[in-house]
Amino acid sequence: MPSTPPVRLALVGAGRIGTHHARAIVEDVPGATLAAVVDPRTDVATALANQLDARAEAEASAVLTDPDIDAIIVTTPAALHRDLIIEAAAAGKHVFTEKPITTELDQADECVAAAATAGIVLQVGFNRRFAPGFVAARRAVDEGRIGTPQILRSLTRDPGPYGGDPARTPLWTIYLETLIHDFDTLRWLNPGSEVVSVTAHADALIRPDARDTGFLDTSVVSLRFDNGAFATAEASFCATYGYDVRGEVFGDGGMATAGSGRTSDMTYYGPQGASHDTSRADTDLLHGAYVGEFRAFVAAVTGGPSDIPTGEDGIKALEIARACILSVRESRTVALTEVAR
Repeated sequence: MPSTPPVRLALVGAGRIGTHHARAIVEDVPGATLAAVVDPRTDVATALANQLDARAEAEASAVLTDPDIDAIIVTTPAALHRDLIIEAAAAGKHVFTEKPITTELDQADECVAAAATAGIVLQVGFNRRFAPGFVAARRAVDEGRIGTPQILRSLTRDPGPYGGDPARTPLWTIYLETLIHDFDTLRWLNPGSEVVSVTAHADALIRPDARDTGFLDTSVVSLRFDNGAFATAEASFCATYGYDVRGEVFGDGGMATAGSGRTSDMTYYGPQGASHDTSRADTDLLHGAYVGEFRAFVAAVTGGPSDIPTGEDGIKALEIARACILSVRESRTVALTEVAR
């Protein structure tokens, strides 16, 4: 039987997460070839491309006009997503974009509309849907073992010590780029239901010296679903013990939890007590989930069975994030119907 040609991918954005994704595609995603690395920092693009036997480009237009490129992987800063997605759709290229789909709802609507008109796959990088523990929790929901979800929880705590620069952190990052994962996770663990209101609280507890600039590093959000379920989402930019991502869904039939910061299931017992090693980066803890989402993307592009987070899912998570921003600004509960485009 003739073999199916590999999906030829171009990575746009060779930063920290883009570099991880490029290597993951080359090493762990059968059926895909990394053909090009695009970054305006030509030295960065060339260095990564040379390591992975790809070509380097300074501008996305070079791959969008290339008939041999099937799809692009967007790992640029979030503010650049909209133009790349729309230009790729116009060129007939499938798109995998890191979260968030964009930072503004009207732009997200444009992206989804452009993808639909062009008939391309548009997948948003909500990687927890592909982490084994979270997959098992969702399966428990689908099989009815949880019953009707009533209380849900999702959290993200970045590993400490916090070494970021508040002055270089875009405003509302904690919602648009961190908790956006949790908002998608909560929707996914309560399938068929949507969030109707949020109450968000946030502060600069890690860097209180940056509070007056609008910087936020800690947040707790209460969410209400249209099926009556309650949920909480929380985030911190500094967990001294390592990267911490967990989820929980409780219902009238049982409960499922997911997520662990352990690097293995080994626990050491010694003179100082018991301990285990923890992951210090998302690319360590969730490497398998990243690989899973790219395999699903390749399956979707080639017409195979695939269950991916779509552009519409990206819009739903962004609606929640924007409602949280309004809630913090006005110190009140916000209905999602109040969120303007």
